[in-house]
Amino acid sequence: MSDLLDDPIPGQNTPEYSVSDISGEVKRTLEGTFGRIRVRGEVGRVFKARSGHLYYDIKDDRNVLACTTWKGQVSGLSVVPEEGLEVVVTGRLTAFGAQSKYNLNVDEVAVAGQGALMALLEKRKKQLESEGLFAAERKQSLPYLPQIVGVVTSPSGAVIRDILHRLRDRFPRKVLIWPVAVQGSNCAPEVANAINGFNQLTPGGSLPRPDLIIVARGGGSIEDLWGFNEEVVARATAASTIPLISAVGHETDTTLIDFVSDRRAPTPTAAAELAVPVRMELLAWTREQGARLSRAASDAVQRRSQRLRDLSRALPRPDSLLNTPRQRLDLIADRLTPALERGVQNRHLQVVKLSAHLRPSTLRNLVTTRREAVRNLSSRLSLRPIRREVDVQRQALTQLGDRMNTAQSTRLDRMRQQLEATDRLRETLSYKATLERGYAVVRAKDQVVTTKEQAAKHDTLQIEFADGVLTTGQTPTARTGTKAAPKKDAPDQGSLF
Repeated sequence: MSDLLDDPIPGQNTPEYSVSDISGEVKRTLEGTFGRIRVRGEVGRVFKARSGHLYYDIKDDRNVLACTTWKGQVSGLSVVPEEGLEVVVTGRLTAFGAQSKYNLNVDEVAVAGQGALMALLEKRKKQLESEGLFAAERKQSLPYLPQIVGVVTSPSGAVIRDILHRLRDRFPRKVLIWPVAVQGSNCAPEVANAINGFNQLTPGGSLPRPDLIIVARGGGSIEDLWGFNEEVVARATAASTIPLISAVGHETDTTLIDFVSDRRAPTPTAAAELAVPVRMELLAWTREQGARLSRAASDAVQRRSQRLRDLSRALPRPDSLLNTPRQRLDLIADRLTPALERGVQNRHLQVVKLSAHLRPSTLRNLVTTRREAVRNLSSRLSLRPIRREVDVQRQALTQLGDRMNTAQSTRLDRMRQQLEATDRLRETLSYKATLERGYAVVRAKDQVVTTKEQAAKHDTLQIEFADGVLTTGQTPTARTGTKAAPKKDAPDQGSLF
């Protein structure tokens, strides 16, 4: 076959090629002629194979150029091609002989101008907003004073130094730094991994879980900040259960993470100010509140004291409250001794009456009479059952008599004891017992003298002590030289109560 191909047919000088030869020649010609080239166009369909290779088209208004990015080259792309995005791709033009196609092996993709980036950003923004990632009700409130602050940023830039310096000035807190690339192709996956990593930490573990996350980067062009516009970063921010502050770029820079985050700070320094309060201001506020609390408590005590004094002036005096009960007590005390005496006398009479009816001799006579009557009846009866019944009744009667005698004696003893106790109580309540304690009763003309004014009106006074009566002053008989007859003891005048 090769010989036939090598020998041209007579009359023809055009060489003949095999399919593989011509495909290889075309491939070499393309690669040798164009080499490494840059092509600008709009991204058409995009297909990512299960092997990891990326296939897509670059087109203009008339033609389409097939492009391929192998699996190992995808991670190096700064921008992942998306349908409708205008880009500039860089790579080598080659051919694929199995399908008689040529394509461009792309290893670098750049957005063709800021307008295209803004269009892509607006498209992503509308998509995420339609999913509710920007809704205000899903945003979390920031902790007032977080114990641990997690910072996602580059460890070598000025941003982390500004944040640490501001936190140290306002309120020193523990800071966990997760170093990431803040621009380039590795920015978006590293930032997303950092946010997810902070959320996966265990609270109170060896590496504590932060109470607040700050994602920070300095200013830059839209291409430099493009990593924070990637969908993977926005979705990681929305899924974070830890409150998150975005501080990407300057105040005029806007990225998708700003819309998804719980709070946006215009600068990294402002993010630190949002994270913690000013310690000195907090101390001053605490002292002010303490002073206000003390003043309020003091004022309240003073008002209550004044109110209490006002109410106390409207109350009666304690002495006036006790006057009426004191008089009632005196009246009852005066009536107590006569009442006790009458009660003792009444009880004594009752005891005498009862004892007259329940004397042992009377009971014995009654028993003897009943016994004689029983003997008379028994002599008249000759039936043995009746005798036995009589014997039983006689024994019962004897027992009853014994029980009556015992009960009578017990009752008399109990009543005698009650009488003696009542008499002792009478003696205790009598004013005689008061005289035994050193008191005395002053009388004038058989009248009890209770005041000095009454005593001054009489020449003679009788002072009764526990052991007798002493007469003071001169009697009319003594002034005439005649010895006065001894005067009898004054009659009982009742209780001192």
